[in-house]
Amino acid sequence: MTTLDLITKDDLESFKKELFDKLEKLNINGPQRQPKKWLRSAEVRNLLNISPGTLQNLRINGTLPFRKVGSILYYAYADISKLLESEDRR
Repeated sequence: MTTLDLITKDDLESFKKELFDKLEKLNINGPQRQPKKWLRSAEVRNLLNISPGTLQNLRINGTLPFRKVGSILYYAYADISKLLESEDRR
């Protein structure tokens, strides 16, 4: 190996900075990523940090509207946002 083949830590740091700058310009890893319009039950439970039984109660009493496609339940992200906003106002 010759000295021309060596990569230093400074070289790697410079490359990392250039890479992140380019990714930021492309907005690939930016915070403005849109949430999914429809979420499955497991995603809603993780988002709200609730149990399956609590999610079922929200469905039964009409607090959280849902759509059923086949055997899969879907929840609109907009409805979840409204639910969270109404809980904040209490």
